[in-house]
Amino acid sequence: MIGIVGGGIAGLAAAYRLQERGREVRVFEAGDAVGGLAATYETGGDPLETFYHHLSKSEETIVDLAEDLGIGDRIEWRVGENAYYVDGVVHPLDKPWEIAAFPHLSVYDTFRLGTLTLEIDVRGGLPEFDAYGDITDYEEVPVREFLTDHTTENVYETFWEPLLDAKFGARKEDVSAAWLLGRIKFRGERDLLRGEVLGYVEGGFGVFLDALVDAVGRENVVTNARVADLGTEGGTVDTLTVETDEGVETHAVDGAVVAAMPNVLEELAGYECGIDFQGTVCSVVSMDEPLTDTYWLNVADEAPFGALIEHTNFVPPGRYGGEHLLYVPRYVQDPGEEIWGMDDDAVAETWLDGIETLFPDFDRDSVNWVRTARNPRTAPVYERGYLETVIPYDLADDVAEGLYYAGMASRAQYPERSLNGGIVAGFEVADRVAETGTRATPTPER
Repeated sequence: MIGIVGGGIAGLAAAYRLQERGREVRVFEAGDAVGGLAATYETGGDPLETFYHHLSKSEETIVDLAEDLGIGDRIEWRVGENAYYVDGVVHPLDKPWEIAAFPHLSVYDTFRLGTLTLEIDVRGGLPEFDAYGDITDYEEVPVREFLTDHTTENVYETFWEPLLDAKFGARKEDVSAAWLLGRIKFRGERDLLRGEVLGYVEGGFGVFLDALVDAVGRENVVTNARVADLGTEGGTVDTLTVETDEGVETHAVDGAVVAAMPNVLEELAGYECGIDFQGTVCSVVSMDEPLTDTYWLNVADEAPFGALIEHTNFVPPGRYGGEHLLYVPRYVQDPGEEIWGMDDDAVAETWLDGIETLFPDFDRDSVNWVRTARNPRTAPVYERGYLETVIPYDLADDVAEGLYYAGMASRAQYPERSLNGGIVAGFEVADRVAETGTRATPTPER
């Protein structure tokens, strides 16, 4: 049996692929539900993820898996409209004429920004197309240096710097240009007349998780089961000790996949990861009326949050019993930050005060509820030299034979973390486990 530590999407994907490859699996999830960052809240209709999620067109593996699970027709592709709040004004930035009309960039600034997003390098006079094919060439280049060189100083200060502040805070100077280029490629598909095309699962990503758990077999997924110890014999993983509500159990295993944050791997195996992570405080605000008419509103002005993500301008509010649902997130680089220590009521007041400052006509009486989630490790800091610190899928040379890693510090989550990256990591690890040739069992019927 292969023991899998963590019931997030990477762990479930590894279990699914291992079963396809004829392996017996058991998934141990420390929490009371699977899904990790894709866990959900109840609403007046469909459940909603506690942390915002959508798919980009580049995320092909998760789409293929949805087809295999029989829910491919549940993925809906919609336009996610974007805008930028600058100097008290919401500026739509989807259609070419909206981008051209953005008053804070000159015509030349807009041209240089556009060529970058189209991956065209015009610095030499003659345009070089597909100029940024290998993003690892920019691993050691500071993102500010790259942007001021490949666009203009005003494009950096007016357009990119507020986004970097919102994403990385005090760590923005550490970030590499490779992350930025990877993000451009990751989020690159647009309808030129409407905007960015994004995917969502009808009924929420819980539908996808349910289908994946059903495929793995609910009897093979154990929640409230914390793996407390990983045992080795002769340099090979042979046991997992698990704490459950019923007590402590030790399971004989042919291998173990740690599909969790790297701190879990360090606790179990002593492997230290050099990647820094940042946390998130993210609230969902339910309102009777919409706040804006855009999905993703980046905020350049002074505010306690960096963006406002109005989910029901992307997915119709009728799916949620008519509630209008707004995500209000903030990344946290240091747990000493004031917002991290606030209780839920104080966080809600902070967000609502900030919204009221930006939108003086906002009516607090329209708010039905605010629910807040926190996680200390929601995203890596993609600093220069990041690739040197990713954790290998196979840890035989570093720790013990039969130990594998599929968490967020894996190569599949570079240069941007995603649900798709979690599935890719799970599959990559499962294929390596299967190649070792340890005890095979017949593929279970689904």
